[in-house]
Amino acid sequence: MRILPATTTKTTPKKQLEPMTLNAYNRTVSAFTSKLTPAADICVGLAITSVVVFSVLGNGLVLVICYRRRKKMVCSELLCVNLAVVDFLCCVCFYPLSIMSSFHHMWLGENITCVYYGLGCYSFGLCGMFTITAISIIRYLKTCYSLVYGEGTEGANIQIACCAIWLLAVVWSSFPLIGWGEYVPEPYGLSCTIAWKAYHTSAKDAFYVICSFACFTMVPVLLIVVSQCQILYKVFRFSNSLSARGIRNNLKYAEKRLSVMFFCISLGFVIAWVPYAVVSLLFIFHRESQYMAPEGFVFPALFAKSSHVYNPFIYFYFNKTFRRELRCLLLSFWPKLGGNRVSVHNAMVIQHPIHIQLQERARVPKRTFGLSQDQTLSKNKDKAMHRSGSNPVPGRPVYTCWGSTSKKSLHHLGQ
Repeated sequence: MRILPATTTKTTPKKQLEPMTLNAYNRTVSAFTSKLTPAADICVGLAITSVVVFSVLGNGLVLVICYRRRKKMVCSELLCVNLAVVDFLCCVCFYPLSIMSSFHHMWLGENITCVYYGLGCYSFGLCGMFTITAISIIRYLKTCYSLVYGEGTEGANIQIACCAIWLLAVVWSSFPLIGWGEYVPEPYGLSCTIAWKAYHTSAKDAFYVICSFACFTMVPVLLIVVSQCQILYKVFRFSNSLSARGIRNNLKYAEKRLSVMFFCISLGFVIAWVPYAVVSLLFIFHRESQYMAPEGFVFPALFAKSSHVYNPFIYFYFNKTFRRELRCLLLSFWPKLGGNRVSVHNAMVIQHPIHIQLQERARVPKRTFGLSQDQTLSKNKDKAMHRSGSNPVPGRPVYTCWGSTSKKSLHHLGQ
């Protein structure tokens, strides 16, 4: 009889400890807590920080250069500007929240910031995908069916396409706000996205998840891949036919280079987002809460975020106009980068004068020595420029950017 009170006093503390350990366990496995190690959280934060820095610098330069040459831009280049705006704003408005959460080892703000981050990133991601799809389709129509659809891919139609892209992306990403789908933390806890697992909860959520993956992911990717492959096939086939006939055409090289540039942009976007799409697809059809380690979601997510970085490098590598404008922009801020660039031509021939190229930012002395054009320019064109001495673009100043001008134009700048 004396043993019974002792056993009851020993069992009651166990019953009281069980909910305490259960509550502590629930706090540690909260959806807004990082499932990674602290060292991995810091690495994720540093990786996203590098993406933000390179994207802001690169896409910011693209936007500045496009603004400087806004009067010379072709209407089809508005889609490239739209893509740069998407990448720039996404890195500025949303990714800093993920960076701060990574360094705090948990998602900051919980539900409110999760909906804000998921809605913004998904809408901007759709806008970027639709923009590249529009670029691919318009390039395909202008390359393969220029006689039929050539006029329809210029002018106000491009502006209408940009507005339609933004409208469709914002409307479709807003459906979770009215009950179709949901924005939840990702399995590793440091980012938010669509609740792909909501496919198993209700018919509305299942419809939204399937349409998001099929109609707004797979269909644009197929259109991008098919149209870009057709463009490359058409351009290289035309180029080879001209080469076989012995015809030299400068437009052939320019068109080939432009096609390769857009192909690299489209291919890079598809490669960056396909791993994340595959992981999300696997997550749709698994009912279990854990079927993959949290690290399995981190690498596809970071790889998808890298798509904001490489587009400016592709522009500057394939486009000479961007490189020239970037050089002029840098020299306008830091004239010492150009310095006094001296180049000596025909050094072996004694009787020829030494040609000197000087580049300065502000005032040019009125008394100048023999400034020459590049050797590729003909003498007749050089004499015509010296005789005319007029600005080829009336009403706009003349900028000396890695080249020489006539004496009269230099005298005009000196004044």
